[in-house]
Amino acid sequence: MTTSQDVVVSEMGIGAGGAAMPGSGGAGLFACRSAASAGAMSMRQTYLDLAAAAARSANCTWAELEVMRAASPTRSRPGADVDDLTAWMRKHPSALAKFEQIASASKGKKIVMFLDYDGTLSPIVANPDAAYMSDAMREAVRDVAKHFPTAIVSGRCREKVHNFVGLSELYYAGSHGMDIKGPSSNPESVVCQPAREFLPVIEEVYKVLVEKTKSTPGAKVENNKFCLSVHFRCVDEKRWNFLAEQVKAVMKDYPMLKLTQGRKVFELRPSIMWDKGKALEFLLESLGFASCSDVLPVYIGDDRTDEDAFKVLRKRGQGVGILVSKSAKETSASYSLQDPAEVMEFLLRLVEWKRRSATPPMVRPRV
Repeated sequence: MTTSQDVVVSEMGIGAGGAAMPGSGGAGLFACRSAASAGAMSMRQTYLDLAAAAARSANCTWAELEVMRAASPTRSRPGADVDDLTAWMRKHPSALAKFEQIASASKGKKIVMFLDYDGTLSPIVANPDAAYMSDAMREAVRDVAKHFPTAIVSGRCREKVHNFVGLSELYYAGSHGMDIKGPSSNPESVVCQPAREFLPVIEEVYKVLVEKTKSTPGAKVENNKFCLSVHFRCVDEKRWNFLAEQVKAVMKDYPMLKLTQGRKVFELRPSIMWDKGKALEFLLESLGFASCSDVLPVYIGDDRTDEDAFKVLRKRGQGVGILVSKSAKETSASYSLQDPAEVMEFLLRLVEWKRRSATPPMVRPRV
């Protein structure tokens, strides 16, 4: 049911309890079950869908310059679009301005936090290897994890984003959720890798792409273990289409991979039914929250790949999706924040709200 504007909460019955994350009342241990990991299929099974995957890739319009610009805005929209942005903000209001509304909807419910990394916890920078988060943001995330189960869901390699964040008490879902692991304190917890069989081909394509894109100044190929990222943040816009053609030429020889696009990045992933939305569902199910009416998942992200998670929350009729963006974008998120600075402010307010709500009111003695 809808408890307040844009905040949707499920009325499903409470399911059986499962393993827990930090902040959820238990140490937690769960495996990557086949029912939760729909994408954990064999290569033989995957090849049955290769023709369909290839057809989808051929029909994609991601390589069109207009699409690339829309997905990778380089500047604020001019004054002529102020009215459009105002209308968009009415539909996707600031999560800070509507904080009390969100807090009110979460009363009596268990908040579970899901956070993207690049553009959400850290600013977008020219060199993806230098996307460091601030110490203040790290402390904010640490405080959030003390009160709520918290997971980082990123397209980055799990080990790399773990090194960026530097917090061992979190859960990390790298490679768009294809590599999930729990806190360092429990090395056996949460080992979910539904695309493990693709590792050899990912490594092979990585080498091919590095060689192929050498002729495009500024292009950088990043190996995120279970997926590959071709960054064009430092590529002259006049050469974007040329780079896209280079990537497509490589893809023709590897139909077992699919191609998607994010903010100034092309991403090559295994053609399995797995994304950030599936990772969110897997984590909730493994926590025992899949059928609970007293849980409120909150997902904050800035990229097109985060839309898979926003759509899951809307489909479930449960949760709060927050898009980080300074410009109007088509999104399934309910709320918005402009940049990592506002994300940190939101996290700090959430922690303070939790502390206040957990403190019993003072009772003045009668005179």
